[in-house]
Amino acid sequence: MTLRDTLKNDQRPRERLLKFGASNLTDAELLAIVLGSGTKRLNVIEFSHMLLSHHQGLRQLLATPTIDLMRLEGMGQARACQISAISTIARRAIEETLVNSDTLSDPDQVKFFCQTLLGHLQIEHCVALFLDNQNRLIATEEISRGTLTQTSIYPRELVKAGLKHHARSLIIAHNHPSGLAQASVADVELTRELKKTLSMVDIQLLDHLIVAGHRVISMAERSLM
Repeated sequence: MTLRDTLKNDQRPRERLLKFGASNLTDAELLAIVLGSGTKRLNVIEFSHMLLSHHQGLRQLLATPTIDLMRLEGMGQARACQISAISTIARRAIEETLVNSDTLSDPDQVKFFCQTLLGHLQIEHCVALFLDNQNRLIATEEISRGTLTQTSIYPRELVKAGLKHHARSLIIAHNHPSGLAQASVADVELTRELKKTLSMVDIQLLDHLIVAGHRVISMAERSLM
């Protein structure tokens, strides 16, 4: 069943994109353009709505592993790969911007990047963004997985990674799978310990971001560092 076979001209997402621009299309319409066709039971718009509903929105859909997408009825290998590729392209586009420009000039973009990396994960992960002397991104590394404590992130290991990348500063970010967009006492204590240790080798800890689903809070902005 193709998009053109089942939708009137003024309902076709591709024609609507050309006429009104991509920003004026719904999530389902944009997804329909990527998918190209529906299933035996659903036209492509209906299929897109079903996928978004099943995953509670675009964010979770794009974060779903390829192998899990392939298990969905009507998806198949090709479509699962298309969706996974789009997710990675979007993340790399943001990362490319951070590599080539002053990261601190657009804190919202940094937050969005970290949300893209961590917002969908079901267990806690912590990553570090290593920056050069012009605040451009050098590298992103996972530094911890599991409950965030002083025993799960060793300050000396973070120092070692910072020196390896010749970083002048860094930002750390971790997710709260519970969805609680709030820094815990342990988060604050650990952040202050890491900041103190990094300062001994002249590396500045600029911020600690907490990702809770689609929300990202900055501990620096809340004067918790």
